[in-house]
Amino acid sequence: MRGHILIVEDDPLVSMMLEGYLDALGCDVAGCVETVADAVFRITGGSIDAAILDVHLANGETSEPVAAVLNAACIPYIVTTGGFNNNVEAAYKDAPILRKPFTMTSLSQALAKISLD
Repeated sequence: MRGHILIVEDDPLVSMMLEGYLDALGCDVAGCVETVADAVFRITGGSIDAAILDVHLANGETSEPVAAVLNAACIPYIVTTGGFNNNVEAAYKDAPILRKPFTMTSLSQALAKISLD
């Protein structure tokens, strides 16, 4: 087991794919949420060892506020995006970037870059 990982993703198909990949990689999914408010609620409630954040969420939200909460709590995370350019925003500067479409192998490589102790 490699930790309890929160998925912050507004696309249900991508969430389901991530859940399947994480399960196959021996990780526990701490939940899937679609909004910043739900993500912050889950993180502040505890039991999160890491997160996977989609940059662009529904209704114009971005996951930058979630990254700020994770950074403050020293919880590692991976950023996923289909529209990121090479200019990584400051909120995500230390996080591994997982570009969509991704594979289980690329997810495993990104997980290896974060510490789930």
